[in-house]
Amino acid sequence: MNFFKVLRSVLASCALIVAAAAQGADTIKVGVLHSLSGTMAISETTLKDTVLMLIEEQNKAGGLLGKKLEPVVVDPASNWPLFAEKARELIEKEQVDVVFGCWTSVSRKSVLPVFEELNGLLFYPVQYEGEESSKNVFYTGAAPNQQAIPAVDYLMDEVGATRWVLAGTDYVYPRTTNKILEAYLKSKGVKDADIMINYTPFGHSDWQSIVSDIKKFGSAGKKTAVVSTINGDANVPFYKELGNQGVSAEDIPVVAFSVGEEELSGFDTGPLVGHLAAWNYFMSVDAGINDDFIESWLSFIGDDDRVTNDPMEAHYIGFKMWVEAVEKAGTTDPTAVQQSIVGVSVPNLSGGIATMMPNHHITKPVLIGEIQDDGQFEIVSRTPAVIGDAWSDHLPGSRDITADWMPPLACGNYNVKTGRCSGQNYE
Repeated sequence: MNFFKVLRSVLASCALIVAAAAQGADTIKVGVLHSLSGTMAISETTLKDTVLMLIEEQNKAGGLLGKKLEPVVVDPASNWPLFAEKARELIEKEQVDVVFGCWTSVSRKSVLPVFEELNGLLFYPVQYEGEESSKNVFYTGAAPNQQAIPAVDYLMDEVGATRWVLAGTDYVYPRTTNKILEAYLKSKGVKDADIMINYTPFGHSDWQSIVSDIKKFGSAGKKTAVVSTINGDANVPFYKELGNQGVSAEDIPVVAFSVGEEELSGFDTGPLVGHLAAWNYFMSVDAGINDDFIESWLSFIGDDDRVTNDPMEAHYIGFKMWVEAVEKAGTTDPTAVQQSIVGVSVPNLSGGIATMMPNHHITKPVLIGEIQDDGQFEIVSRTPAVIGDAWSDHLPGSRDITADWMPPLACGNYNVKTGRCSGQNYE
């Protein structure tokens, strides 16, 4: 045999051996795409830490597919275009196998084209406005029917509210959610004159006039409630101003979807006692699995004063689902995981089970809690598990659309009347 042919063969074999060894030594990279600076840092830094804790625990349990998990943390700095840049960096440069990240819907909308173009996987842990289903996104937070609609029902049925303030930060989630809520309220017979809608920019801090307007709107002799989609660090001055102007829960109750234990930990909650939040998890949930989670969190973070909150549970559920889907598929390949994860069920932190549905939303109980003077919540209402709706039944353009990412449909926006999958780039 020709010497050079033998040499080439040997070298090729060695290369394969080296490559196999390198592959065997590879870690599975997990992207963490949360703002560590800017207006959303107060909320998102905790989620970064949550993912790091989950990775550490998984590695202690033996890793995944015989490999260790390696976190890759980036800071999109509450800058929406930067979210897209950092998402591309994670997938193309860092070659992560999955990403856990985003908080606001505008950040999710920013990264969505990137994940779809590069076929990445994003686990999104915060309540959102619906009207979307992507094969590349798993919505482990709440859709409107898992939070906003039940909150309004509670205020109507249990509090007797007949007049409504829809107050939100000016971006896609509040505007779309309030559009759904406005349609829902009108379907219940609420008149235009009994609905006040207000939006403020991110980071808004001057709440005196807005709270004054809310007080005036609530002085018409009808029971008035505020449904708040105010986000980020604007919650702190808003709630402080409520206290300053003496707006009590008895007078005008406020129900929020972005105020949890983390946001309340920074100031005196005494004047806010009785105001409400609608989530799918509270730190105060009485369940053994929650006790274990809290203990693990406090041990990991090294601070007994740190709290847990709903988006942390969403990341917990999403991470556990991803691990099980990877084990089921035998690979981290995104296409394989997209198929294997549907139907996966894992424990939630409130003592129930969360299941990934074909529309890439999960099942969640709806919990409504009253703020206590220690910054925790007393749970006053709890529903059975609710399947998240990708498309709202209360909007004319959406009620005929369904999402199902399993064959043969494999579509996130299928119109049941026309029999067509169209209208978005989510096919």
